[in-house]
Amino acid sequence: MRDGWIRAFVVAAVAEACSWAALLAGMAVKYGPPRNEIGVQVFGPIHGALFVAYGLLVLVVARRCRWSLVSTGLALASAVPPFATVLFERWARRRGLLTPPAPTPAERPLTGAGR
Repeated sequence: MRDGWIRAFVVAAVAEACSWAALLAGMAVKYGPPRNEIGVQVFGPIHGALFVAYGLLVLVVARRCRWSLVSTGLALASAVPPFATVLFERWARRRGLLTPPAPTPAERPLTGAGR
């Protein structure tokens, strides 16, 4: 079964990329012929919130899945260029970084026979 934090990370990666697309469209409207700032005013805060959520989820998933410092840095850096969070998520999935590690003996629940 997949870890809920990993699922949230994947959703945040896709949502952050979608918010980039919306923000870029808003910027095109702002600086293009319509000269209307509504797109940036609406999608700017949404993108900012998703950017922060993605960054926090990177830190949680990196700790839970025991990512290296390099992988964690790449995940955080992927939030800066448009759509790179989805590319990182696909790369991490192919490399097995999005599978929770097996629990250590201290983390395993006690069975009924040992009581």
